[in-house]
Amino acid sequence: MSNAYFKVPAPANEPVFDYAPGTPERKALKNKLEELQSSEIEVPLIIGGKEIFTGKTAEMRAPHNHKIKLGVFHKAGPEEVKMAIEAALKARKAWAEMPWEHRVSIFLKAAELLSGPWRYTLNASTMLGQSKTAYQSEIDAVAELADFWRFNSYFMAQIMSDQPYSPKGFWNRTEYRPLEGFIFAVTPFNFTSIAGNLPTAPAIVGNVALWKPASSAVYSAYFIMQLLKEAGLPDGVINFIPGSGAQVGNPVLESEHLSGIHFTGSTATFQSMWKKIGENIQKMKYYPRIVGETGGKDFIFVHKSARVKPLVVAAIRGAFEYQGQKCSAASRMYIPESLWTEFKEQYVEEVKKIRLGEPTDFRNFMTAIIDKAAFESIVSYIEYAKNSDEAEIITGGNYDDSKGYFIEPTTIVTTNPRFKTMEEEIFGPVLTIYVYPDDKFDETLELCDTTSPYGLTGAIWAQDREALKIMSDRLRNTAGNFYINDKPTAAVVGQQPFGGSRASGTNDKAGSAMNILRWMSVRSIKETMVPPEDWTYPFMKDK
Repeated sequence: MSNAYFKVPAPANEPVFDYAPGTPERKALKNKLEELQSSEIEVPLIIGGKEIFTGKTAEMRAPHNHKIKLGVFHKAGPEEVKMAIEAALKARKAWAEMPWEHRVSIFLKAAELLSGPWRYTLNASTMLGQSKTAYQSEIDAVAELADFWRFNSYFMAQIMSDQPYSPKGFWNRTEYRPLEGFIFAVTPFNFTSIAGNLPTAPAIVGNVALWKPASSAVYSAYFIMQLLKEAGLPDGVINFIPGSGAQVGNPVLESEHLSGIHFTGSTATFQSMWKKIGENIQKMKYYPRIVGETGGKDFIFVHKSARVKPLVVAAIRGAFEYQGQKCSAASRMYIPESLWTEFKEQYVEEVKKIRLGEPTDFRNFMTAIIDKAAFESIVSYIEYAKNSDEAEIITGGNYDDSKGYFIEPTTIVTTNPRFKTMEEEIFGPVLTIYVYPDDKFDETLELCDTTSPYGLTGAIWAQDREALKIMSDRLRNTAGNFYINDKPTAAVVGQQPFGGSRASGTNDKAGSAMNILRWMSVRSIKETMVPPEDWTYPFMKDK
């Protein structure tokens, strides 16, 4: 046991490569893309460090090209879930008792491996398996995930340094323990960084985890597991169990040893998990910590004083980067009549320039939707708008799944501020715009606040400072991440901790000390230097 006070290196955000023509990183990434596409892989479960091949497999194919088969992955069922729980509990004691600086060293090493020799593997696997452009994938699979590991390690040390006051004769101390039992990490397809963060954030502070990645993102998730193994993560600390929600989720949620849920996904799934925990709470050993980020209907609200040209850029990037498949993507927009004509002209012209195609062609700004179910869901909203007399499509509206799941950047203008596509989460490249009368500014702010059940991200635009103050105050509860004269996407770890409330989640702010504290259990310790030897008190000496 070391007798020194260690300091975690102050983290800095990982630099993002731009992959411009002629750069060595562009060549290296292109080479890695060719290498990964040249062979298929077989992804097992990883339980207690052992590879498990269940024989129940599903294919992994590139969303942008059905012909590109990346491999297959084996699916877990109740029997494998039981094995994973046992492996996690077996690993728990040694991992919880490992000196914190050694746990931190593993994840700092993982960040260095990711930003170094593993960089192009994680980037290319995300591009191929989740159809992200090189730049979007770089931001996500490399920079943000490395940031999570570095900043979370630093946040843990910050929290542990917070100690109570001790009066003379006493020494008060606070100990930050990991939770008992295991954490269930359920991760989405759209961010490799979130997939890597949800099981590791609790692990950094000494917890063990079961990790169920989205079936459509097992490819990149498997490489994260390989990276963590190289970084020195002990067997059983994180157990990798891809599979269907029912086959994996139900037995996990019925376990008496469940101590926490770390979730990103749909609102309906999160609510059903919460309900299941409630139904089983009487047989559980612990009250599980429930942390979740679920979705959004994110907005851009424009005041008449806003500058149009940067607003156009924000709308395009906010709505259409990664095909709108971000929880934070701009999905509804409120713009005053006085700016509409100018904005529409510039916006439509710029959207026409967007290239749509495979991510391996670096000229493309957008690529494919993640899978057939998502494609069909998004298309249904587009068709609904086409058949409504309350809506007009001014860009896009076309789609094609013959080669890959491609949908054009689609913009709907509606005369009804509570139109279906203004209210419901679509999770695709569809932006709906409502043009409001300039003299209905206050009423439209109220509409923005009350139209959607979500509260994740939002952006306000104005040059008038008083207008910005009014908009910020009136829309205070509409978004956990709020942007002024910017797009409502691209939160950075350590800069804009991410999360929302209302139907968007528990707002526990991934990428902050607030999230890390959720995975700790505090023990207050009081040591008395000279204990009293008389049980009576002075007030008792006279009646």
